[in-house]
Amino acid sequence: MITIGVELAGRSYPIHIGSGLLREAASRLALARGARAVVVSNPVVAGLHLAALRRSLGDAGVRADTVIVPDGELHKDAATLNDLLTRLLELGVERGTTLIALGGGVVGDLAGFAAAICQRGIPFVQVPTTLLAQVDSSVGGKTGINHPLGKNMIGAFWQPRAVLIDIDCLATLPERELRAGLAEVIKYGAIRDAAFFAWLERSIGALLSRDRDALAHAIERSCAIKAAIVAADERESGERAILNFGHTFGHAIETAQGYGNWLHGEAVAAGMVCAAHLSQRVCGLAPANAARIEALVGAAGLPTAPPAIAPERWLELMHHDKKVEGGALRFVLLDALGHALVRSGLRDAAIEVAAGWRMLAP
Repeated sequence: MITIGVELAGRSYPIHIGSGLLREAASRLALARGARAVVVSNPVVAGLHLAALRRSLGDAGVRADTVIVPDGELHKDAATLNDLLTRLLELGVERGTTLIALGGGVVGDLAGFAAAICQRGIPFVQVPTTLLAQVDSSVGGKTGINHPLGKNMIGAFWQPRAVLIDIDCLATLPERELRAGLAEVIKYGAIRDAAFFAWLERSIGALLSRDRDALAHAIERSCAIKAAIVAADERESGERAILNFGHTFGHAIETAQGYGNWLHGEAVAAGMVCAAHLSQRVCGLAPANAARIEALVGAAGLPTAPPAIAPERWLELMHHDKKVEGGALRFVLLDALGHALVRSGLRDAAIEVAAGWRMLAP
């Protein structure tokens, strides 16, 4: 097992990464005998992993209830959040009750947001079961729900007490979701670590074949990069914004297509290719490096182009992005592979890249 610390003043927490960790959940999450917990999951994940988690909790003397929420991005909304809060209140949760999010990004975001606002804040832990959640959404304390006008527009920063990543959960992950998770892994190399990006180019076949050592390294390095960035800028007032590479385009794609039609990682993948070509145009990113990003996205079996969206619709959707500042669109771009920066005032260039003939999906 590997443990990475997210170093926040007074609220630091561990990320545990390894195999078979569901069987050790109670001890790894520091849940004491007699403690109370509520596990939040969805029907698919619960059918695969809930029994092992509950067995671990029960063996350690932790009293646990379970709440099942609907599966899919379509249900990361106010109605599902309200249903979850209602169930928590019916169960009589107290401020010392720990919420355990068992699932992918939707479950983690919903449960985390519920924990942030229920009783004005109760503890929660993340037990992510998808690659995307393991390397990205479970770390850093961003929680929330979608709105018809924009992705993740309603939420709160609420840090988990711990993150427990059991690599064995990936054995049951559908192929499409494995590939979607690789988009966020590729992002970390692009924005912060050119050597890691090169390793991904060499190792993409091993990752797609679910080689355990390759997955462990990809998860560890991704979490280490995110932990360092979050520690430096917890609430995204500066450096943390670079974690949104490809996301301004990607969130617009998700909203335009309807939540769940494109997986988050698929939309981010196409968004990163758009951002790479915009970087080449306005930040001097070497054309060869923009091509490497597009090639790696394609090698992962992810979309390398967005769907056809009218320019005025791109503009409308991107203006609902959380990174808009003073009414101006802000984009995370690259001036070199492994080095990201934030640029504003690129509206026309961004629209041309996103909606131009070269980038249209066939």
